[in-house]
Amino acid sequence: MGFLEWAMSPLGQRVPIHIGWFLIWVALIAGLAFLVVHAIYVRYFAKETEFASDPSPAGKVDLPARIPRHSLAARLFHWIMAAAMFVLLFTAFLPKVGIQFNWVTYHWIAGTVLTVSILFHIVHATFYLDFWSIWPDRSDLEDARKRFLRFIGRPTGSPRKFAKYPLENKLYHGVVMLSGLAVIVTGICMMFRVRTVFFPRNPYLFSDMTWGMLYVLHGLAGVGLITLTIVHVYFAVRPEKLPITASMIVGSMSREFYLKEHDPKRWVIEGLSHHRSGADGD
Repeated sequence: MGFLEWAMSPLGQRVPIHIGWFLIWVALIAGLAFLVVHAIYVRYFAKETEFASDPSPAGKVDLPARIPRHSLAARLFHWIMAAAMFVLLFTAFLPKVGIQFNWVTYHWIAGTVLTVSILFHIVHATFYLDFWSIWPDRSDLEDARKRFLRFIGRPTGSPRKFAKYPLENKLYHGVVMLSGLAVIVTGICMMFRVRTVFFPRNPYLFSDMTWGMLYVLHGLAGVGLITLTIVHVYFAVRPEKLPITASMIVGSMSREFYLKEHDPKRWVIEGLSHHRSGADGD
């Protein structure tokens, strides 16, 4: 049982054809193991969250009762992308575990929806939102160092409250972005091997070795997304994260939660400052 499955090409070349499908179960078990270990750690070992005190509460009284977090466009993108992702995962892997159905058409349609939604998000985030709010900055790294030192019992100062997105969210976004781009680019290439409405079928577009590598990369990114999706859903339903999850539905969160978890200096609310805000970011 290898990580890759191989075959002989008509030219007698040994080429990879796809990943070993046992990796589906590895990804599933890894995701479930993470949530079990994390839940146990939070329940029995994690210390109470402490942030550095804010010496300047000025302006907090001017905050509205509901803090805008996600615009309607950002929310629609998120749920359309999520629906496409689930369809892609189910249509890709259910046949590999014994549930047979005509999955190819559903799969490439869902892939098209995912691709279009991602392209929209790139344009939307670049030109209409605070593009840099989702990328790690120096403050994130400094606070991550403090949290790590506190975790191992070393004396250090308390980390600051979060910006709009904590470092963990930013890192997760980066991993999902890389996996998603790998799935999309390889998926578009693979669509030349099936009949679609976009372009004629051409199974000779690439060499057998190139086709094999495309299928392997597509499969590895796909099984990786199984684990990433489990982790995402787990954090979305954790009690302390429910206000964030609800904001992806209604677009806002309470002022109390905002002040408890977020630093108004690092996440400036639009309309209350002349500085640019990331209040509509995703």
